[in-house]
Amino acid sequence: MSRVRLRWWLAVTVVALIGAGVGVVVGGAVERPVGPVQARLSVRPGLSGDTRVDVAPLGSLRLDTHDGPFRLNVEVTELRPASARQIFDDPASLDGVGARVQHDLGAALRLLVLRCLLAAAVGAAVLGLLVFRRWRPTLAAVCVGLTVVGAGGAAARLTWRPGALAEPQYSGLLASAPAAIGDARDIVSRFGVYRKQLAALVTDVSRLYDVSSTLPVQAPDPTAIRALHVSDLHLNPAGWDVVESLVRQFRIDVVVDTGDIADHGSAAENRFVTEIGRIGVPYVYVRGNHDSAGTAAAVRAQRGAVVLDGTAATVAGLRFFGVGDPRFTPDKSTGDDAVGEPSLTAAGARARLALLGTEPPNVDVAMTHDPVMARPLAGAAPLLLAGHTHHRDTVDLDGSLLLVSGSTGGAGLRGLEPTNPTSLECSVLYFDRSTRRLQAYDAVTVGGLGLASVQISRHVVGSGAALGAVDRFGRPTIVP
Repeated sequence: MSRVRLRWWLAVTVVALIGAGVGVVVGGAVERPVGPVQARLSVRPGLSGDTRVDVAPLGSLRLDTHDGPFRLNVEVTELRPASARQIFDDPASLDGVGARVQHDLGAALRLLVLRCLLAAAVGAAVLGLLVFRRWRPTLAAVCVGLTVVGAGGAAARLTWRPGALAEPQYSGLLASAPAAIGDARDIVSRFGVYRKQLAALVTDVSRLYDVSSTLPVQAPDPTAIRALHVSDLHLNPAGWDVVESLVRQFRIDVVVDTGDIADHGSAAENRFVTEIGRIGVPYVYVRGNHDSAGTAAAVRAQRGAVVLDGTAATVAGLRFFGVGDPRFTPDKSTGDDAVGEPSLTAAGARARLALLGTEPPNVDVAMTHDPVMARPLAGAAPLLLAGHTHHRDTVDLDGSLLLVSGSTGGAGLRGLEPTNPTSLECSVLYFDRSTRRLQAYDAVTVGGLGLASVQISRHVVGSGAALGAVDRFGRPTIVP
């Protein structure tokens, strides 16, 4: 080959590499739904190949999936609410997430390959025309560019290592992921495992606490009526596992729910409440501001469920009165479900208090969703129950004790947003069977996603300290 011909091909190759490389960087990307997330896939030049997955703001992981001149970047841009809610509506659908992700990812990769080839051809053509201003070397540059990109893709395909998916290298906050969820190949199945471990852990600690609470100073009357106070499940199926475990271990007579069992109050969410009929004990419920009228109707249709809204009912030997939240504000962005909303603090709440006068006397427990609505009921019932704030609280009011429950669902998906995931909280209430007055209650706190801890602490009514608390290792603690 003559020197002129060699220089010609060298110039064509350089132009092709630069043009194709720029084209791939600029246009070699696709954004597609992959399972429950929206993901952006792109290709970048890289000597070692590999795949990088970015999950902002949690960090990233690198997978030694392939060799070659191109690195695959996968950026999770957003959670797809509809797909995520489908998983919460039907936890069994988790079994199909893996296959759906594989199908979506395969389709996205095929589209990415075509996009990269087109971008490489366009980049080489544009730069070829600018440099050579003739069609023949430009077409040659296009062919060289397509050959290089195609060869890089073939190298990646031939050197693909599926086993690399089980050996990710984490960075950022995801560096703690192996301890929380195990290998990458287990990620899809971990939520089901988490639910089972959570229920087992609560069961084990409950047994330990049941033994430790037999001292006379801590133990309530063995004939006491036992109620489980839950609130703000927010579609978290793990909350049902906690509820079912405590009902079984503490021999609960009635479950009391102060609302926000749903998140958006949609018809699709109604399937979540079918667990109520499987608990095996009566379920007394008042509507929260995230629960629609349809949600309340779905709860009412479950076996053993009692829905209160300005009404009273005797369940498991206790007289309950409940008022549903008059608001329906599932959209958190509006801010119209703020604690202490003025419309609930004065005339509106007092008007609902008047409903109590139409019911038979001797109400033992009054239930509202928002603690603000419970305050006007002070003195009308010895015990007031509420939720809404996602934080446990105890308030002495005039003639009444107000117990505010934390979120038994760990605030649902929103509970994963803070640095420390929201704990799952509920309380076991012990009532004297003859006087129907609260004797004591056990505050149950389960660590958020990751199973950090489980604590069950006994509070004797009238006492300023919590007694008989144990951590997940069964060690006694004292909680002020």
